[in-house]
Amino acid sequence: MSFFKNVIVKTPGKSYLNGLTTSDLGKPVFEKLLVQHKSYIEALEKCGVAVTHLPASEEFPDSTFVEDAAVLTSEFAVITNPGADSRNGEIVEIESTLKGFYDKFYYITSPGTLDGGDILQAEDQFYIGISERTNEQGALQLKELLEKEGFGATIIPLKEFFHLKTGIAYLGDNRMVVAGEFVDHPAFESYDKIVIGKEDEYSANCIRVNDYVILPAGFEATKRKFNEAGYQTIELDMSEVQKHDGGLSCLSLRF
Repeated sequence: MSFFKNVIVKTPGKSYLNGLTTSDLGKPVFEKLLVQHKSYIEALEKCGVAVTHLPASEEFPDSTFVEDAAVLTSEFAVITNPGADSRNGEIVEIESTLKGFYDKFYYITSPGTLDGGDILQAEDQFYIGISERTNEQGALQLKELLEKEGFGATIIPLKEFFHLKTGIAYLGDNRMVVAGEFVDHPAFESYDKIVIGKEDEYSANCIRVNDYVILPAGFEATKRKFNEAGYQTIELDMSEVQKHDGGLSCLSLRF
């Protein structure tokens, strides 16, 4: 598992309340969302990373979900082409921010669409989900450029989940957290699995950041599984993020 030195986060704007959602969990409470976002940043700092903190952009309601705008490796950055029209302009700020860290860039171009939330890296292997936001052309573009750079890439059409990383996370040490359609998926056969039950599915979207696994609060069974596997955990209340289909991985770019 590579060690993360940097993360990029972005404060949600008031317009977040009008952002995209498929959930029926109700309207987010903005003040509570800001508190949760601040706790998220504090947790990342505890993990020993340098945080680049971007200000809110009212014109982009979903732009706090910075993960969707780029796919990052140690050597290069891929600027995505988000699948929701209202989100496409988010890539401009993310690209200019990443220019402070990367010299080498690739781009997903139309008609290909790609959200970073559909991309999972496990060492030298990438998994690319085809979803409502990432189409086959976008997935193939990413696969081709990753393979050119010496990585493996497997395309996985999604059946249930909104994004690939809604239901899966890589913790390092050949260990994969899996839920729902990924529990018995042949692509993940070779990993040691931590299986998340149906009622705890939301907690499959967790992130390993250096010495810690950060997971959503309120999932005791998941936390126990992580602790038993030898991981230190940090729990964060994610209620207002979850209302807009968001999870822990969506809120940062980690590299």
